[in-house]
Parts: sequence; structure tokens; C-alpha cells
Amino acid sequence: MIETNYLKELDRFQMIIKRRVVSPLSGARASQAVGQGIVFRDYREYTKGDNIRDIDWRLFARTEKLYIKRHEEDRNMTIHIVVDASASMDYGKDPSKFEYAAMIGLGFVYMGMKNNEKFTFSTFSDQLQPFRPKKGMRNLMRILEHLNALKVKGKSEFKKSLFNYKQFVSSKSMIVIISDYMFDLDELKETLLKFSRSEIVVIQVLDKDEVNVNFFGDMILEDSEDKKKMRTYFSLREKQRYGTLLDDHIADIRKVCQQAKADFYTVSTNTPIFETFTKVFRKN
Repeated sequence: MIETNYLKELDRFQMIIKRRVVSPLSGARASQAVGQGIVFRDYREYTKGDNIRDIDWRLFARTEKLYIKRHEEDRNMTIHIVVDASASMDYGKDPSKFEYAAMIGLGFVYMGMKNNEKFTFSTFSDQLQPFRPKKGMRNLMRILEHLNALKVKGKSEFKKSLFNYKQFVSSKSMIVIISDYMFDLDELKETLLKFSRSEIVVIQVLDKDEVNVNFFGDMILEDSEDKKKMRTYFSLREKQRYGTLLDDHIADIRKVCQQAKADFYTVSTNTPIFETFTKVFRKN
């Protein structure tokens, strides 16, 4: 069951989301939309039909030419939460990886809501299930009910789902993608490039038993997504090898995110949820 009793604790972080996104977007990632905003962009020559109230008369006095001031469009930010709901996330208990990921996502939604920002909360497995941007506690509760009823299953189609999601990103945004990232990282690399104009937060959720394997001996392993089975003997040596492979995989995710200028965090389901948010926002 997805809990929400931690949400009020996040009030101390509520202004951080706006700072994280507005600052990067004011530079190289600034919106190219032009309109009646509060941030001056540049000038262009006056043409017939323009509003004469937009003419810079001081500039006219110096140049004897008519110029219009242009501004960045003043848009609200949208926070996009995308959570992996494929079968591999249905691992662990109290909470499962999916339940923990959903709580992280709801925390971002709650903080965005406190800042009066729009948000979406979408899930994916073999296909994308998007929610449209909304505001308000009623919509957060609606998302919670949906997530608690959701059947976590299917194969992760990460690249296809996130490529389809691009159509919902049309203004300055924070995009939070939460998954265990147990797939080919070329998909992650290609996907992050699609969202290069946004502030991207990549969060990897692993179960405590995936981080610290504590079983040994003869066993049958089953792939949670394709249901293939493999008989193996898990020795101390295999445990050490597994740990090395996992560390290398996490390091590769971090490298991909650095190249894409995305923030990356890896967390375990046995970490108190407030500590996870402290980790995500501690650089602020």
C-alpha cells in the first residue's frame, strides 16, 4: 500500500523545485517562446499591426527607428513524473520497488502543488499511461487511488514509452523519471537526449535485497518480465561478482546522466522516504 503520511514533512522543500528549474532555464535552456512576460529578451523592428504600447520610445529617440520590446513568455512550470510500472518493479514488500517509486513521485507532485505548479503523473510498462497536467489536492488523491489499484506487470518499454511522452512536454519543465533501470542503457541515453531542454532527475529504486544479496546455494531464478527460468548455484564468489556487476551498472547510469546533464540518484527501499528527498535536494 502506498503511504502518504510523509507528505507534510516535505513542506520545508516546497520552494526548492522552483529554484531547481527556473535557474537552469534562465540560461542555456531558456524557453524560446515569446510573449507578454516579465523577462526582457530582445528587440525587433516595429511592423504594421504591432501594439504601439510595446514600442520603446527611448530607443526611438536615440535611433529614430521604431523597435518593439520582446519578452520571454511567463509560463508556469510543469512537473512531469514518470514511473516504471513493469513487472520488475513488483519486487520486495512493505514497500515494493513500485510503491516506493510511487511515494517519491507523489512527493514531487505534492511540492509542486504547494508552489501552484501544474503536474503530470504517468506510468509505463509495455505502454505509456499518461495523466494530463492538473492542479490541486483532489487530483493528487485521484492519482494515489489509481496507483494503489494499478497492477504492476508487463515488460519495460522504456525508450518507446518516453519517446511517446515527449508530446506532453511543451514548456519549461522538470522531468522526474523513476525506475530500477534494469535494461540496456542505450535506451536511457537516447531518451535523455530527447528531453535536453528540461531539468531532468533520474532516480533509480532498488530493493534492499538487490543491493545486499543475502541468499546462497542451489536455486531457480525467474525473470519477472519474460518469466524465463534459470537454475544456478549462488556461492560467495557469485555474490561478490553480482555486487561488482551492479556497481558497474550504476556507474554506467551515472555516466549517461552526466553526459546528458541530468541529476542521478540511486536509493534503496529500506531508506526512510524523507531521507531520500533530503538526498535529492541536499545540494540546494
